[in-house]
Amino acid sequence: MGIGATMNERRAAILFLIPALAVILLFFLLPVGASLLLSLTDFDIYALADIRNIRLIAFRNYSELLGNSLFWKALGNTVYFTVIGGPMTVTIALAAALLVNAKSARFKPLFRTIYFAPVVTTIVAVAVVWRYLYHPRFGLLNRGLELIGIHPIDWLGDPHWAMPAIILLAVWKNFGYTMIIFVAALQAVPEELYEAARIDGANALQQFRHITLPMLGPTFVFVGIITAIGYLQLFPEPYVMTRGGPVNSTLSVVMLMYEQGFRWWNMGYAAAVAFVLFLFIAAATLLQLKVQRTTK
Repeated sequence: MGIGATMNERRAAILFLIPALAVILLFFLLPVGASLLLSLTDFDIYALADIRNIRLIAFRNYSELLGNSLFWKALGNTVYFTVIGGPMTVTIALAAALLVNAKSARFKPLFRTIYFAPVVTTIVAVAVVWRYLYHPRFGLLNRGLELIGIHPIDWLGDPHWAMPAIILLAVWKNFGYTMIIFVAALQAVPEELYEAARIDGANALQQFRHITLPMLGPTFVFVGIITAIGYLQLFPEPYVMTRGGPVNSTLSVVMLMYEQGFRWWNMGYAAAVAFVLFLFIAAATLLQLKVQRTTK
């Protein structure tokens, strides 16, 4: 009877898994496989007119991509955005979560809503507002700089300042999501640990260092990985703010892929860009996991 029950449980588990696996196969694995095959061809606008124009060119797209200086420029911009913007986002999100979760804080639901609102606001509406903030003559940021004696900055027109301006926008728009995750993690920390620490004479900074941070370890790993993955796929912010300019200073890998695929119709080349980015994201994720294991 026990063996029969086990077999029935296995069959039931398989029946429940089949719909989900079918969806994954149909909408993820098959498109990924098709894109991989596409990256090995010279599929372009001529192939759209006649499928017989497609030629198998093996890894030529990848060799041309790795020899393209514009790709390395885009990759450098993307890494710069991720390395600077990712830690900023996590740090500001943690600070906001600590403030919102503090016992003395009032109107907590209101502030959580205010901080989370940019996350669900469309990037086009956000871009319109921030373009006015960054205006070289009438923007609030430059007006504030003038008050302290600093000359106005052409935030979106200067290659040295365009990416920092994009990073500031992205951090403001995205930190609310990470903040909510930190709030949930903070609420899961047992209050008894803080009470015991206070009895032993630990101050607020010591409690944060020896209780809060260690208890948030798994959360840091999670938010670090999802933030890095999201920022390595940088596209909407520079697309609506600068279109990759000036002089490609905000061009990202995903923007390069978009331009190759939907502006120049080099679909095979664009698919190769996508798979190189996928390998880079996978390597960055594995590196984060390895660092997390070695620091335990």
